[in-house]
Amino acid sequence: MARTGRPKAELKLTEEEREQLERFARRARTNRELAHRAKIILACAEGHSNVDVGRRLRTSGKTVGKWRRRFIEKRAEGLLNEPRVGAPRTFSDEDVEEVVVKTLETKPKGRTHWSTREMAKQAGMSRSTVSRIWRAFGLQPHIVRTFKFSNDPQFVEKVRDIVGLYMNPPENAIVLAVDEKPQIQALERAQPVLPMDFGMPERQTHNYLRHGTLDLFAALNVATGEVIARTKKRHRAKDFVDFLRTLDKHVEDGLEVHIVLDNLSAHKAPEVRRWLVRHPRFQLHFTPTYSSWLNLVERFFGLLTERALKRGTFTSVPALRKAICEYIEVHNEEYGPFKWTKTADEILDSVKRFGQRTTRVHGRLTK
Repeated sequence: MARTGRPKAELKLTEEEREQLERFARRARTNRELAHRAKIILACAEGHSNVDVGRRLRTSGKTVGKWRRRFIEKRAEGLLNEPRVGAPRTFSDEDVEEVVVKTLETKPKGRTHWSTREMAKQAGMSRSTVSRIWRAFGLQPHIVRTFKFSNDPQFVEKVRDIVGLYMNPPENAIVLAVDEKPQIQALERAQPVLPMDFGMPERQTHNYLRHGTLDLFAALNVATGEVIARTKKRHRAKDFVDFLRTLDKHVEDGLEVHIVLDNLSAHKAPEVRRWLVRHPRFQLHFTPTYSSWLNLVERFFGLLTERALKRGTFTSVPALRKAICEYIEVHNEEYGPFKWTKTADEILDSVKRFGQRTTRVHGRLTK
């Protein structure tokens, strides 16, 4: 049967055009959009369909068709951004590229990162111009984020185990994400908090008085979002066993209990192991080292800090305990479960890509 639909425009490249497109494609760090469009045209020139090129380059067939037509009509100039209404540009593409390359590949003498003031002095342009260039290319030299690779030899197995519990929990069982939030401080602001008013945010002093600490044990039911919690003065092995007894009373008989938790020494103490032998329905699943993000209860702890603790002022440990219990009560009344969306394969692929980028940046790419 003959194919129907709009016919694909034929695309052929001269040697000069191919060299130019390959040069554009290598500029992924300085002009990502142009590099992506050049890769589209190079793939189209190999005879692939718009759908195949889109799948290969993670874009839509419609987008591929758009740049195919633009290139056929205007050749390489058709891949450039069209001029927009406004005052004429003061600086050329080369000036902009120089700022971007300097930002990505160099550092000012005696400093760890560029500021708009330093870059403006180097590039001979205003700070606002540098700022606009950085915003256009998504560059934020003033921001740094930390990361930590897990060195757990069973990282892959543990990720698959825990994500499997979240996404496909076993039958006749309950899955609980368990952890402690230690040393929560009862902090009282040194002076009274000034409430929010028209045109004025709430204001509080930066200094405070300390009134003691407490530890919070929490178990998040992955299926329902319910939180079972107890506060303690410390988080020793016997305190953890006491919390396990609380969970044993809370979970109805006949259900297996799968607990996701981290590698704290108190979780693996002899006292805990003896208790588990006497209660075989409890099974512990440990997260990989440096991978607390795999424990869903950490999301609950983040909300607790943001909504009940960070801006609170507490004159005593009992006042702090009351605030925590009130938040948990409201959470259990109003909130549903936290839905885990990434599969184990997606997580492992993401970790792999990040590791490859890291080694590539430091010149240690292995074969």
